[in-house]
Amino acid sequence: MKTRILITALLLPCLLLLVGADKKKEEKWVSLFNGKNLDGWTVKIKGFEAGENFGDTFGVENGVMKVGYSKYENFAGKFGHIFYKKSYSHYRLRLEYRFLGEQVPGGPGWALRNSGIMLHCQDPKSMGKDQNFPVSIEVQLLGGPKAGDRTTANLCTPGTNVVMNGELVRRHCTGSTSKTYRGDEWVSVEVEVRGGEVIKHIMGGETVLTYDKPQLDDRDSDAKKLIKDGKLLLEEGFISLQSESHPCEFRKVELLVLDK
Repeated sequence: MKTRILITALLLPCLLLLVGADKKKEEKWVSLFNGKNLDGWTVKIKGFEAGENFGDTFGVENGVMKVGYSKYENFAGKFGHIFYKKSYSHYRLRLEYRFLGEQVPGGPGWALRNSGIMLHCQDPKSMGKDQNFPVSIEVQLLGGPKAGDRTTANLCTPGTNVVMNGELVRRHCTGSTSKTYRGDEWVSVEVEVRGGEVIKHIMGGETVLTYDKPQLDDRDSDAKKLIKDGKLLLEEGFISLQSESHPCEFRKVELLVLDK
């Protein structure tokens, strides 16, 4: 009996390692951005119809998705988003981003080195022509100042609310516990989305923010148009990347579908 127990104790860690290795092999990450063009993506900029890429705001160069304003004289509130073609519910999303150069004239002060990943988005075709942001859950991406702290992977909620620690949160933005990322370095961010259940923001392998029950805000005029049969819970939606007046770049945009 002692011999069996000893053999089991010795073999169990090896078996667990093999199971973990097989699980990693089975993970099928899909690239949403091909590094060549914007195929599979739809641009929506305030003041323009879905599909119109005003000023070539979104483009591709050297394998990178670029958000730029070289053809803008003034930002003038032209908030933009680029949507992937499919809707998802349960998944992990990972990408790299960085901020470059100077903010375009006319950009709001709070948008300095500011962009975002929008989750559970409404269909871009359902957005109003002059709508600022899609109704969505935003993973806010921020670049740090030369001095002082500024977290990234924060939460903002255009037209939505979430639940934290059992309580409905109606404030627009909530900070994460991430460190500050300065300069023009590439930064990796990951999000785990479990439908209408939990959402986690992850930096450097560490969860820096978590919440659940993403839902439409019945006080918001854009969200009200999306409420059907009184249902507020958001269980799926499109994914989009943001243009908020500061040049930035995205690469390695990858998604892993999770079992429900």
